[in-house]
Amino acid sequence: FRPTMDQIDTTPEEKQDHVEAPVDVQLSGFTCLNVNAKPFVPNVNAAEFIPAFASKGKAEKPELDGGDTPAPGVGLGDDDGPGSDLLPDEGMEEEEEVPKPKKVPTQPNACKKEHVNVVFIGHVDAGKSTIGGQIMYLTGMVEKRTLEKYEREAKEKNRETWYLSWALDTNQEERDKGKTVEVGRAYFETDKKTFTILDAPGHKCFVPNMIGGASQADLAVLVISARKGEFETGFEKGGQTREHAMLAKMAGVKHLIVLINKMDDTTVNWSLERYEECKEKLVPFLKKVGFNPRKDVHFMPCSGLTGANLKEPEDLCSWYTGLPFIPHLDSLPNFNRSSDGPVRLPIVDKYKDMGTVILGKLESGSIIKTQQLVMMPNRHTVEVINLLSHDVETNDAGPGENLKLRLKGIEEEEILPGFILCNAENLCHSGRTFDAQIVIIEHPSIICPGYNAVLHLHTCIEEVQITALICLVDKKTGEKSRTRPRFVKQDQACIARLQTAGTICLETYKDFPQMGRFTLRGEGKTIAIGKVLKLVPDKD
Repeated sequence: FRPTMDQIDTTPEEKQDHVEAPVDVQLSGFTCLNVNAKPFVPNVNAAEFIPAFASKGKAEKPELDGGDTPAPGVGLGDDDGPGSDLLPDEGMEEEEEVPKPKKVPTQPNACKKEHVNVVFIGHVDAGKSTIGGQIMYLTGMVEKRTLEKYEREAKEKNRETWYLSWALDTNQEERDKGKTVEVGRAYFETDKKTFTILDAPGHKCFVPNMIGGASQADLAVLVISARKGEFETGFEKGGQTREHAMLAKMAGVKHLIVLINKMDDTTVNWSLERYEECKEKLVPFLKKVGFNPRKDVHFMPCSGLTGANLKEPEDLCSWYTGLPFIPHLDSLPNFNRSSDGPVRLPIVDKYKDMGTVILGKLESGSIIKTQQLVMMPNRHTVEVINLLSHDVETNDAGPGENLKLRLKGIEEEEILPGFILCNAENLCHSGRTFDAQIVIIEHPSIICPGYNAVLHLHTCIEEVQITALICLVDKKTGEKSRTRPRFVKQDQACIARLQTAGTICLETYKDFPQMGRFTLRGEGKTIAIGKVLKLVPDKD
């Protein structure tokens, strides 16, 4: 096929009409041609030529593929120009825009919001995990599709109402039995604050785990079941409502929110009378534990299963005039925390993941990436390689944050829960013997020197023996007895000398309250609570 001169003359014009934008590029490509020449001789040896009027789109391709296109300088510069000038620019714009969303949620800004650790406590089956799962859904931390999957799986096991709790109970054993064993951990965020949910187990067999969760908390949520029979079971002697409230106070929790759950139950039906009945029984007990009902305790009704009064007010509960749960958390005053103190990070858990990783709440001071710290009591010098808050990497962290640290210079086998990470300039104290003031909460018989129990101090769990009773203390006046008692019994307070089986990290209550208060447990119940008064050298 040999084209006519008319077709040849019109082809470059149609090409220019077809791609109007890069005219300058085309002209620059033709600078080496004599465009004023009268005769134009085409390359008749070209493999194939398709006129522009037949297929404008295909006219460019043969020139790209053909080896001998019109002129030495035109080849790829002419036909490739329009496409290559536009596409790379678009591609470059897309590449520049892709990293931007990653920079938007940089958590250092989010970490500037106050961080609050909230522990959910209460009797078994009160609805703690369900409320935690519902809060995660309402704040957008769990997708609806994920919950629908959980709901289908729960229905297959005839456990339709458990699906929300599966957002926190990730262990298969916990899901099968419907009981939390380990302290569940999740995060959510509001306009003013970021929160860590610590979902404590309610069963009496797992109280040690609950103590570990409460020791990391700034704020406790006591979940009560309003259903007839369930409230009474949890609150009576042997129920976990009483013990959990007392342990939370002992762990240093100052503010308590009492969520009266299951108000939508058929036995309750959002009844004000039932709400007031639960409240009247709880207030005297909480006052006895040490909470101030006017300042430290806030009651509110809710339904964890339906989400009523958690984020939005409930129409059926018009008699409750306060804020719903999540807005109430947001409105609480800030906690006074100083980042100037010594670094103190009690270790909750540890594992191997491309190095040694530890978990814990930073009680005091601040930590930065690449910082050199000391692991007590074995005095290992370690370096912080990675620092994660809310599972997002950050360069620094302040007091009150739940952190995940990847360390260099120590093996995972050399760390135990209860060890303390601190700075070399101000090491925490360690030892085996200390004097403490203790109050006997519940014990059927007398306690004499030589009595053995289990000590729960911050995240540390260790066997301990009461080696000596120094004096009795009057709980009302604080007056000490002049003679050494031979024994103590329930509801008495005394100063005693205690000795642990191994070396532990601790501080006096006066210097560092978070690391100076403890609980003594034995026979599956809480026997005594106490505070460290004095550290005794092992020689003495």
